[in-house]
Amino acid sequence: MTALSDSTKTVRSPKANMWIVVAIAAISVMASSGASRSFGLFLPPVTETLGTGREVFSLAIALQSLLFGLPLAAFVADRLGAKWVLSGCAMLFAAGLVLTSVTASQFGLFAGLGALVGFGMSGTGFVVVLGAVGRVVPPERRSAIFGLVTAAGSAGIFLMASLSQQLIDSFGWQTAMLWLAAIFCVVALIALLLPSAADSGSEDGDSLSFIDVLYRARSNRSYKLLIAGFFVCGFHVSFIAAHLPAFLQDGGLDTWVSSTALGLIGLFNIGGSIFFGSMGDRMSKRTLLAILYSLRAVLMSVFLLVPLTTVSALLFSAIMGFLWLATVPLTSGIVASLFGTRNLSSLYGLVFVGHQLGAFLGVWLGGRVFDATGSYDVVWLIAIGLGVASALIHLPIDEKPVQPTR
Repeated sequence: MTALSDSTKTVRSPKANMWIVVAIAAISVMASSGASRSFGLFLPPVTETLGTGREVFSLAIALQSLLFGLPLAAFVADRLGAKWVLSGCAMLFAAGLVLTSVTASQFGLFAGLGALVGFGMSGTGFVVVLGAVGRVVPPERRSAIFGLVTAAGSAGIFLMASLSQQLIDSFGWQTAMLWLAAIFCVVALIALLLPSAADSGSEDGDSLSFIDVLYRARSNRSYKLLIAGFFVCGFHVSFIAAHLPAFLQDGGLDTWVSSTALGLIGLFNIGGSIFFGSMGDRMSKRTLLAILYSLRAVLMSVFLLVPLTTVSALLFSAIMGFLWLATVPLTSGIVASLFGTRNLSSLYGLVFVGHQLGAFLGVWLGGRVFDATGSYDVVWLIAIGLGVASALIHLPIDEKPVQPTR
């Protein structure tokens, strides 16, 4: 009887754990994406307190983006499981926010908001949690579930943007960061409910070592095109998240418009992530990605051409929000289609390196160009051109599973 019970438990464990894993993944990305995309609200008060230009704050966020993109946490999660990686990185995130809140120097800004928060984001964001989710959901539902988790990150942007602005207005930016740090302490505790690596479910794909799979990925044209295309996504979302609030305030709009704009991006991307994630199970993901990047380029062009008003700013944010993180379930879904889920965190993590290189360039270039010219116009034009290029890059991608080479 005991043997039969144990056997039944083994068979049912992955299915029983699926929604627990999905829920914890959703909470993690809700906090991580929400906080990271709200840092633009801190740009004016932090630079005023420290007496620095926007380039210094932008460089700290750019450093954060680079460290966020390091696949070290993904490599560890693929081998030891996401449980301890997610919990430990949530504590690093909290520590970075605490350090930033008490700093009075540029070094503290780089160490806290740049380094510690960046490492924390690498283990609490999509790379690690989608790898964990991919192991417990069936392939035919993978893109849709990825879309649900991505939508949770979008909900986090909506909630955290509003919360951060209220905390800044009520208590100041230092206390606001301490409250955000407390949220990540809670995430660290919740992450301990994740199953261990041995109980995390089945993995599809062959049993090749990671080095062999990495060799196959390196020689696969579609995989390299994904990296190039995701570079553009990083440039877009990080430039807009970090500099849109200041861009709107420079244009004479009230501070509530800035926080509402970020909130609308998160709110509308809930629908966008679910919609494109669901569509990714029905039609070509590469086609959907090409459409997404084309629409971004058109939207930014129109935004620059029309007069900047409260209505145009909020309308831009809503439409951009629908397109915001909808690239995540499609891009990660293509990686899973090509190579399976055995090394999904690591292989998606390497694609995400391209995303974060684009993020570094977008954030830093925004601050650098503004300090040099007093305007963001040049960076907007670069973002439009990159959107067109990325749409073209995705068209030749082949989504069929990569066959082993002998």
